[in-house]
Amino acid sequence: MWPLFELAVLMKNNNQMLISQAEYAKTLRPFLPVEAFAPDPSKLVIFFINLTILILGWVIAAHLERWPVYLLWLYLPLAVVMGNSVIVLLFSSHNIMHGSVIRNPRLVHVISLLGLTMLWMPPTLWKTLHNREHHTKTNSLADPDRNYLYDEPQTWGKWIQNLFVPSAEVNALYLTVGMTTAWGVWNFRNLTSVLLFNRESVDYIPAAFTLSAKKRLAIAGELLFMLMLHSIVFIYLQFSPIKLVLSYFLPISIGYAGVMFYIYTNHMLCRMTSVNDPLINSVSLRVPKLFDKLHLNFSYHTEHHIFPGINSDYYPMVQELLNIYYPGRMNLLPVGEAWRLLMKTPRHYKAENTFTDWSGKKTVTCPLSQDVDLAKPIQHRQLQRECSPSDTGLPH
Repeated sequence: MWPLFELAVLMKNNNQMLISQAEYAKTLRPFLPVEAFAPDPSKLVIFFINLTILILGWVIAAHLERWPVYLLWLYLPLAVVMGNSVIVLLFSSHNIMHGSVIRNPRLVHVISLLGLTMLWMPPTLWKTLHNREHHTKTNSLADPDRNYLYDEPQTWGKWIQNLFVPSAEVNALYLTVGMTTAWGVWNFRNLTSVLLFNRESVDYIPAAFTLSAKKRLAIAGELLFMLMLHSIVFIYLQFSPIKLVLSYFLPISIGYAGVMFYIYTNHMLCRMTSVNDPLINSVSLRVPKLFDKLHLNFSYHTEHHIFPGINSDYYPMVQELLNIYYPGRMNLLPVGEAWRLLMKTPRHYKAENTFTDWSGKKTVTCPLSQDVDLAKPIQHRQLQRECSPSDTGLPH
């Protein structure tokens, strides 16, 4: 068992083995075209198509009382499509708020507010939690999105994660329930932390953070706006149980499960790092191309952490460059293998590179551990001599 201060010292001593996000970006940036970093407003088409799908789904659901009961199952494929739209609206809003789609701050806020409404995530909170905290402190002690430490208090947040998150100990029924509700629990714990307490000492979050009074007020206002939009949907569907189940709760559950499937694989298998080294603390997935098309290349998560504001169409190019400059260093897994490893390992950190269970009796080394000393990058000048961008098919 590692007390918190000893874990911090150990992580500090390992800094020399890690490479910062800024260093990766500095190395790879010259080989990427200028247009990769330009905003791509055409991505708004994808956003509004999926928003329209949800609206049309509710319009159809409003007339379900005219359907024979034995034909109601025909709505299920539409519910699945609507669930996928919930996923796409999150990923689209995510990219918009990173500046890869549009740059007008007011337009970014309005569109992301619409896109994040189905997820009850105020964009002001997302900008702080995701862009400021998670991206700059990924999988460190200060990252609100990391796994809990074994030594941390056994709070309700830690208890829920232990019960419902994929792990070697999780019950199949609880995992199923957790897939559809974990987003809501994660969102609730962050909202209550900043709105009710706003202290770094809040212990039911792995690493609590604080916000200004102005931002807290903005979050409250955005929540009220979201509540209004959700209420309009309920009223439009006449509070009908069958309409709400098929066109509201089922699509949301499917969407949340899809979102959490990606989120669970992003960092949970990785070791902790005090230096923000995306190739060590993040995972990219190999998924069927259809899902990359549908989900804006979200499977390229390591690449995103190196260049958060890049057009997602260029993530595959970043991956090619990583394989050239840092061969064998990044965590690139088939999606099935990533899930298998999640289900074979406990979910609490015992040390920076060790997982344990709730009782602390089981100890498992991080399955993605690698000797980072032996995975040093090819030197910039050496690569330029040995392999120019034109040799690899990459642009100058």
